[in-house]
Amino acid sequence: MNEVKSFSVALGDKDLVIETGKFATQAQGAVLVKYGEQQILVTCGAGDGRPGMDFFPLVVEYEPRTYALGFLKHSRINKREGRKSDRDILACRMIDRPLRPMFPKETRSEVQIIATQLQTDGTQSPTALCMTAASVAIQLAGLPFEASIAGVHVGKDDEGNLVTGPTYDQLDNNGLDLIVAGTADAITMVEAGANLIGNEEMLTALAYAHEEIKKLCAAQDKFLAQFDIEPLTLRMAGESESADAAAAAFDTVITEDELSGVRGVTKKEVKKKMKILEDKLEEALADKIEAEEFTKNELMNVFNKRFSKNMRAGVFTTGKRVDGRATNEVRSLYTEVGTLNRVHGCGFFQRGETQALSILTLGGPDEELHVPDADRPEFKQRYMHHYNFPPYSVGETRMLRGPGRREIGHGALAERALKYVIPTAEEGWAYTMRVVSEILSCNGSSSMASVCGSTLALMHGGVPLKAPIAGIAMGLFMDEDSGDYKILTDIQGLEDFDGDMDFKVTGNGENITCLQLDIKIKGLKLELLKEALEEAQVARKHILANMLETIASPNEEMNEFAPLIEVMKVDTDDIRVVIGKGGETIQGLTADTRLKLVLMMERWLSRGCVKILKPLVPRLKKLLTNQMLGTYLRAVWLKPLWILVLLLNMFLVKTG
Repeated sequence: MNEVKSFSVALGDKDLVIETGKFATQAQGAVLVKYGEQQILVTCGAGDGRPGMDFFPLVVEYEPRTYALGFLKHSRINKREGRKSDRDILACRMIDRPLRPMFPKETRSEVQIIATQLQTDGTQSPTALCMTAASVAIQLAGLPFEASIAGVHVGKDDEGNLVTGPTYDQLDNNGLDLIVAGTADAITMVEAGANLIGNEEMLTALAYAHEEIKKLCAAQDKFLAQFDIEPLTLRMAGESESADAAAAAFDTVITEDELSGVRGVTKKEVKKKMKILEDKLEEALADKIEAEEFTKNELMNVFNKRFSKNMRAGVFTTGKRVDGRATNEVRSLYTEVGTLNRVHGCGFFQRGETQALSILTLGGPDEELHVPDADRPEFKQRYMHHYNFPPYSVGETRMLRGPGRREIGHGALAERALKYVIPTAEEGWAYTMRVVSEILSCNGSSSMASVCGSTLALMHGGVPLKAPIAGIAMGLFMDEDSGDYKILTDIQGLEDFDGDMDFKVTGNGENITCLQLDIKIKGLKLELLKEALEEAQVARKHILANMLETIASPNEEMNEFAPLIEVMKVDTDDIRVVIGKGGETIQGLTADTRLKLVLMMERWLSRGCVKILKPLVPRLKKLLTNQMLGTYLRAVWLKPLWILVLLLNMFLVKTG
C-alpha cells in the first residue's frame, strides 16, 4: 500500500482536507481534495514542449463527471460525458489564471493540470478548491513555482454576513459571488459578481478572502516541508549568443528617440511607424542576417522588447501614453440605439477603435435556457449574453470554428455584469432575453464595450433595468525594482499585452456588479486595488453620462416586431375547460390564432399531493413541450419533497 499523507484546515463551516500518495501515483504530482461531500482529484504533469515555442504552454482542464452528482445524461443513445459545457470552460480559465504568473516567464515546457470531480452533493462550486489543490500538486511535482497560492470562494449568508464556501443558493440569492486567489503576500486573481455593492464593501470582502488565503498558504507550506522534493528541470527560453548579437546590432541602427516617435491615436498609425523601423532594421542588418549571425525573428523580438520598454518608460517620465492620452483618460466615445430596426433591441457602442454592436432578442417564459450541470442540479436561465469576436475585427483572417474559450469567457463576463439589474418574473417581467454582442473592431477592452452595448440594447428594447451598467478596463505599469507604478484607465491592445494588469470593473455610477482581475506580476496589494476601483468609478460615470445622453431610460414601448406577453389568471375549476378533451381546446387555439399559449405552473406544494398529480401526467404530456415535460417529471420523481401542482397562470404570447 502507498503511504498517504494529508493536512486539514478549517475553512468556513467545514474542514478542507488535501491528501497525496493514494491516487494517480504515476503523475508527477497528484492530490485529492475533500471539502464536505466534494472530492476532486487534481494532477500535474510536465513534458518537454515543442521546439521553437515562444510561449508557456500551460493547459488546465476541469473534468466534471455525471456520476459525481449521481445522474445519467438524458440522451438515449449516449450516456458518456461529451464536449465541455460553457461552465466547465469557465472553470478551466479561472483555475489557470492565478497559476500562470507563478511560473517563470521563460518557461517553455508543457505543463498540464487536470482536475477531475469524483463526488459532489451539488451544493457548492469546486473552482476555488481546485486552485488550492493545483498549487500543492505543482509543488509536489518539483516544478519551479514562485510561492504557494490558494483560492477562496466568498459569499453572503441570509443575514448579509460574509461566508467562506457559500452554497449555490446563497450565491444566487444574497448578492455576492466572489472568487479570490493569491499568495500569502498579495492577491493575484479576482472574479466577482455583485448586486450593486460599493467599493468599500467590495474591498472588505477582498480583505476577508485574503485572510483565508493566508491561512491556506501557510498550511500548504507546512505540509510540503515534510517532503524531500526533487526539483524538476523545465525547458526555458534562455538568451542565446545569437540573440545577444541581435540586441547589440539593434542598438547600432535604432535610437531611443526613434522608438519614442512610434506613437499614434490609432492602431494603424502605430503599426505604420513600426513597419518603417522594421524595414530600416532589416535593410541595415541584411548582411548579418544572411551570414546567420542572428535570425530576422530574433531581431524583431529585440525590437518588440525595446519598444515595450520605451513605451512603459514614457508613461513614467511624461505621463503620456502611446496614443497621447493621460493615464486617467478615456478614449473618445460614440453611442447609438436602433441601428437595426427589425430586431427587438439594438445598441452600438464605440470607445476609441473598439466597436460593439449588441442585439437583443426577446422570447416567452417557456424559452428559458435549461442548463444541465454535472456540479449542481439543472437550473434555468432567463438572461443570456453571447460574445462574437470575428477575425476582421483585428484585421486578420482565420477559420471560423465556433466560439473559443476566450469568446465564452468574455460573454460570461458581460452576462454577469448585467444579470443583477435584469428584472425578474416576480417583478412583472416574464420575458426570456438573449443579447449577442458582435465585436466589429477591436483595440482593447472589447468585453467592456459589450457590457455598454448590451445596456443600450436592453434599454432600447424596453427592458426595465434596475440601473444602467457600464464597464471599464484598468491597466498597470509597475517598476518591480522601485515599486513605482502607474494605473491606466481604459487600456488599449498594446497596454494590455505589455502591461502588468487587466482589471475589468462594471457597475453604475456608484456601485459594482462585476470584477475580473488578471495580473502578470506576482501579486497586488489591496491599497493599489482600492486606487484602481476609485479611478474605475470616475471612468464609469463618464461613460454612463454619454450613454444616457443617447437613451435616458428604457423605452416604454417595445419594438413592433417583439413578442407581447399578456397574463390571464385562470381559476383552478376552469383549467379543464382551457385544456379541453385530450388537450384539443388549447391546441386548437394555438393552431388557429397567431398566439402561443403557455401554461405556467405557479408554485410548489408538499409531497402529499403526489397522488393528486398522477392522473394529470398523461394530459400534461400533450400540453407541455418535451423539454418542459422532462423538467417536470424530473421534479416529480427525482425531487419528491417538492412538486408543482397548480396551473394558475396562462401566458398568451403574441409571436408576431
